[in-house]
Amino acid sequence: MTLKDQVRELRLQGKSPKEIARALKVAPSVVAPLVREIAAETAGTGEAEVVGCWINVGWSEGLLVDQARGWVDKEPAAGTGGMVSVLVARRHSWDRLRVGGFLADVYCMGVKNAIGPDVIDDRFLSEFREYFFSDYPGWQEAPFELVQHLVLGSIDYARGLGFEPDSAFEAGADLLGTLDGDPAITFGRDGKPHYVEFPGDDPAKVLRTLRHTLTDDQFTHTTPAH
Repeated sequence: MTLKDQVRELRLQGKSPKEIARALKVAPSVVAPLVREIAAETAGTGEAEVVGCWINVGWSEGLLVDQARGWVDKEPAAGTGGMVSVLVARRHSWDRLRVGGFLADVYCMGVKNAIGPDVIDDRFLSEFREYFFSDYPGWQEAPFELVQHLVLGSIDYARGLGFEPDSAFEAGADLLGTLDGDPAITFGRDGKPHYVEFPGDDPAKVLRTLRHTLTDDQFTHTTPAH
């Protein structure tokens, strides 16, 4: 592996140029031009470099996933109940990132919330990521294609049931690009729409929407425990 390839790999892990220099035991002045070259390669395509993508462990619970993709869930029984959080970071400038997060109900309603995109310093990425996933038992790195399928695929699925993504989604939609190719994930819990009530929902409205396209035996519904 060339030095440039090593720099590229560490960059995808969210490392800053100074951290890369320390990890590779070379001078920052050696790393800096390589980082600029890598950023320029992506900039030429019209899209900012994807620095990294992360998802909560347990993301696959209840989903049917194309095994040929090789996507691994470190804790498939984490008990996330179909709520999947995705964080995406793209290069914004030499030492700053553009970061956005998405909360997707992969069983029914698609994207329920989004944060950002925020522009942050490279060195704050780890802190931002820990905060973002603080409600989950853990997080893991993810291929860009997986987060595309989870977020954009859940939106397409939800639209088929009558739900549009939260309005906050549009601000960071470009972080995800365009979903190409055949669907790799079957949404719903075990392939069937499943609505889980969450704070802030209007359950009666959600159920009316589902019943506009489905009969009661074609979906399931869970109310929160009291």
